[in-house]
Amino acid sequence: MMREPVSLSIAELVPHGGTMCLLDRVVEADAESLRAELEIRADSLFFDGTAVGAWVGIEYMAQAVAALGGWHARRQGAAPKVGFLLGSRRYSANQATFALGQRLVVEVRREFLADNGMGQYDCRIECDGAVLASATLTIFEPVDVAGFLKGQTHE
Repeated sequence: MMREPVSLSIAELVPHGGTMCLLDRVVEADAESLRAELEIRADSLFFDGTAVGAWVGIEYMAQAVAALGGWHARRQGAAPKVGFLLGSRRYSANQATFALGQRLVVEVRREFLADNGMGQYDCRIECDGAVLASATLTIFEPVDVAGFLKGQTHE
């Protein structure tokens, strides 16, 4: 499937606001995958004066998954939905930090999305063609977020 360029801003695609929005832009997407970018700057959240710990990569991945969901929602005329990162399998980082000035590419590909909102995504972070981190994320997008947070479930 051919990805198409995305002209929407990251703020239009993810429910994260202000400094909690860690991605700079979404470059392209299709029905199953998305490519986003960010640059590590001195004002990046989690920047410790020298770098951002590679452990933050899991949140970069989760926000790219959220952006894919937001892209789908916007194409249907809806607002992005809130989702929850339930966990990851095999998060592997090939370096301890992401350095100041490094331009990261975050790639996510949906493996499956069940009718109940449970999904699994294959994710990776690259820089200059080298894979810096990878993981499989499990995400939950409940139909009724308020009810879910109150412990109510709806089939």
